[in-house]
Amino acid sequence: MARVGLVVVSHSRALADAAVALARQMLPGRETAIEVAAGAADQGLGTDATAVAAAVASVDSGDGVVVLMDLGSAVLSAEMALEFLDDEARSRVVLSPAPLVEGLVGAAVVAAGGASREDVAAEAMRGLAPKQAQLGEAG
Repeated sequence: MARVGLVVVSHSRALADAAVALARQMLPGRETAIEVAAGAADQGLGTDATAVAAAVASVDSGDGVVVLMDLGSAVLSAEMALEFLDDEARSRVVLSPAPLVEGLVGAAVVAAGGASREDVAAEAMRGLAPKQAQLGEAG
């Protein structure tokens, strides 16, 4: 069964790997395709649009991909990565403004359940709601 894939774009490979490990803990006995595109080629901090495009291609089963990013230039790298994809593949990708960790956890859970790309992206966006409710923040 094809499912929506997820890509984590971060300046830090360690941060991205830890976020993915946390999300996978919420999926006992279930799997979903999650790829990391993080860090610079020299193992330092940074992002790479070609790595993002490769990660998107590796998790795209035809049902779409939701990309979650950390900071500013990660967004730029994700946007640039779309230029490396053909039109059909590009049309299946959602660049999500959701919070990286909270969004990834929610997105992974619903993606593993077979949700649509739109529903996975919407769940990622709800990532901050529990924290906001607990702390009494309206957003």
